Amino acid sequence: MRIGFYTLGCKVNQYETEAMKEKFIAAGHEIVGSLGEDDSLLVPADAYVINTCTVTNMADRKSRQFIRRAKKLNPDSIIAVVGCYAQVDPDAVSKIEGVDIILGTNEKIKIFEVLEKEFSARSDGSAAPFIDIIPRDELSEYMSDGIIKAMESRTRAYIKIQEGCDRFCSYCIIPIARGPVRSRSEDEIIEEARGLVAAGFKEIVLTGINTALYGLERVASASEGTSVDAIAGASTSTALPPLRILLDKLAGIPGDFRIRLSSLEPNVMKAEDVLAIVGAEKLCHHLHLSIQSGSNNILKAMNRRYTREEYLDIVCALKDFDPYFAITTDIIVGFPGETEEDFRDSIELVKFAGLSKVHVFPYSARKGTVAAEMENQIDSEEKKRRAKILSDVAEEVAANFHDECLGKTVTGLFEEIHDEYMTGYTDNYIRIYAEKEESLLNELVSVELVELHKDGVLARPVI
Repeated sequence: MRIGFYTLGCKVNQYETEAMKEKFIAAGHEIVGSLGEDDSLLVPADAYVINTCTVTNMADRKSRQFIRRAKKLNPDSIIAVVGCYAQVDPDAVSKIEGVDIILGTNEKIKIFEVLEKEFSARSDGSAAPFIDIIPRDELSEYMSDGIIKAMESRTRAYIKIQEGCDRFCSYCIIPIARGPVRSRSEDEIIEEARGLVAAGFKEIVLTGINTALYGLERVASASEGTSVDAIAGASTSTALPPLRILLDKLAGIPGDFRIRLSSLEPNVMKAEDVLAIVGAEKLCHHLHLSIQSGSNNILKAMNRRYTREEYLDIVCALKDFDPYFAITTDIIVGFPGETEEDFRDSIELVKFAGLSKVHVFPYSARKGTVAAEMENQIDSEEKKRRAKILSDVAEEVAANFHDECLGKTVTGLFEEIHDEYMTGYTDNYIRIYAEKEESLLNELVSVELVELHKDGVLARPVI
């Protein structure tokens, strides 16, 4: 069978697509695509597996576009729709002409067996779709995707360590799509990391739906009568957080590699918790800490469970730990009820924190969330205006951060060659450009940061 895999959404989805692909490759099937986001890049196949995202209404729309275009490319193909959109709205997916298989977030790993069965029993395609969705309240255990051995990138490998979220931010559908917190076993994570390092990957990125919650449901279970909520909200005790224990064990794997955390949520961790984690050996000095708004009023409406002051406590603690520690973030503009003063609070926070990158998102109402029913929804043109203003500020602040790092010698990992340059990232996630030298690709190299260039910095290898 020729199978096309197409992935929308987050790094967790990308990881899960890789896990699905490897099962088909091991059985001798041909993988003809694993692209995402652009449905014009679909190629002819006998079957398509579309790993969907549902974080916004636009993500749902893109998922539908992939499905329809795939069926148009090959009307006889089998269409399997898996993941978050399938989980949240299987009825809507089943109504899309041509869909044969619908698997939720927990069931997508069954795709190999389900698709092979569908292919061997194929009739005239008139039967109703096969649907397998486990409701959120029945999800209690981490379902292993197996041990993956490769990624499309030659240098950076993602490892999923955790699934689910219990935070229920008022704008977010993901706790419904992904279910409650479930953590992967330490042994399986370490086995996978060991294999990826042995295969030559130089950066291991730990990812999950809310990585800061890793292992906390086990701590809660061991503390009879204590909830994950209470564990997450408590100050750090003398015991190390489960995530730090995992990081220490990963750092003990032989090999020349570094570890990066894809994100930590400030609605789970206080400054002392974060400091207990970032001191781990081999861990990159970069964290993605999603603030979402610089206004306490809006943070409360978002149900984010922290204040701007608590967020800045984390920022200041990280900068005390390392003045060049990179902090990236997400900010939503135009959330229901956001005033000009609230918006200015976000601008001022970006400036004060010296963030190295800000992903700016105009608020998008998501059916099924509390925020979608709130009063004082903001006009779309006003959201665009605020997004442009904040994006311009964020670019200036990022350039300032890059400028402050000039003259430093840091560790870089060159990943690709583009035109006359090879490109990659420093451990504090500055994009670097250097003259082509293929022998330095996929190697951790000391580089001197020389001058600002495009969206990053020109770097000179120090050999």
